Amino acid sequence: MLTDTDRQQLDRQGYLVLPGLMSADLLESLRHRVEELFEEEGALAGAEFKQEPGARRLANLVNKGRVFEDVILTPSVLDAMGQVLGPRFKLSSLNVRSADPHSESDQPLHADSGAVADGQGYWVANSVWMLDDFTPENGATRMVPGSHRWGQAPPPGMYEPHPEQQLVTGKAGTVVVMNAHMWHGGTANRTAAPRRAMHVYYTRWDKPQQQYQKALLNAEVQARLCPEARRILALDDLLNDELSATGSGVSGFMK
Repeated sequence: MLTDTDRQQLDRQGYLVLPGLMSADLLESLRHRVEELFEEEGALAGAEFKQEPGARRLANLVNKGRVFEDVILTPSVLDAMGQVLGPRFKLSSLNVRSADPHSESDQPLHADSGAVADGQGYWVANSVWMLDDFTPENGATRMVPGSHRWGQAPPPGMYEPHPEQQLVTGKAGTVVVMNAHMWHGGTANRTAAPRRAMHVYYTRWDKPQQQYQKALLNAEVQARLCPEARRILALDDLLNDELSATGSGVSGFMK
């Protein structure tokens, strides 16, 4: 669980690096399943959410392996989500982005889902799971510390470096938790190997999910989920059904 210092860093800077949060076994299991899915889905990989030039994507991962069912309940990550979002929140989506070798440009700086804090506070928070080392050369995420407190999203198409941005690097197995209102974006992968990351993304309880889990999860998966997983996926929540009926496809970049 987070220390008081961790909480202060997350509140002030907008992100917190948790080195070694993934065990060696979990890291290997995630890598193995991700590569299986890229092979199985081929050109359709990521189509449930978005596809992107210069990167491979996967989406709807809670429906695609028990290892992902475990990931969404990681205690320290949930603790961080509660720190940003308050006591009631839910999974918004679980995706993978693999930056292609020799990609040409950075992502623009963005806030996930184009989010700006409202009268109730922050409503999106994310976690970036490093399935490969993040280095200055292979597409590590750039972040602008404190920008979540500015009350605005960056202008569209902001590809240029921000004078206050920092590059967040780390070893495979690291997880970065972040207030997703903070300005951030992936950088170009100038190496000969892909750079893989998993994004476990949460939203405040009164907001729609980026991917409406109740419609996406098959009956077999839903039947075996524990009560805590069902709660974090909002599978039994009437408010979530009402939000989905008004449109749950929240758009926006995610690393």
